[in-house]
Amino acid sequence: MIQFLVHEKADTVGVATVDIAAGSEATGLYMDSQEEVKVKALDDIPLGHKIALTDFAVGDSVAKYGEDIGKVVAEIKKGGHVHIQNLKTKRW
Repeated sequence: MIQFLVHEKADTVGVATVDIAAGSEATGLYMDSQEEVKVKALDDIPLGHKIALTDFAVGDSVAKYGEDIGKVVAEIKKGGHVHIQNLKTKRW
C-alpha cells in the first residue's frame, strides 16, 4: 500500500496520503517515475504532512514539487516529520 507520494525524483520530502505511525516502514511512490521508495518513519506523520527522505542539517533547503520550499531550522533525520517545528519559508 502506498502511504506517501513524492512528486519528483529530485524532491527531498514525500507527502503522507494516510497517517503513518512512528516505527513503521512506509512505502512511497515517485509520481514522475512510478518507482517505489521505502522509509522507516521516525515520528508519527499525519495525513498531508511531509516525511523526510534524507537527513537535513540546519540551513539546508527542502525540495517539494521540484521547488525549494524552505530552509531547515532544526535538524531532521531521514523518516522524520517535516513541518513548522523544523522548516520555515524563505520568504519571511
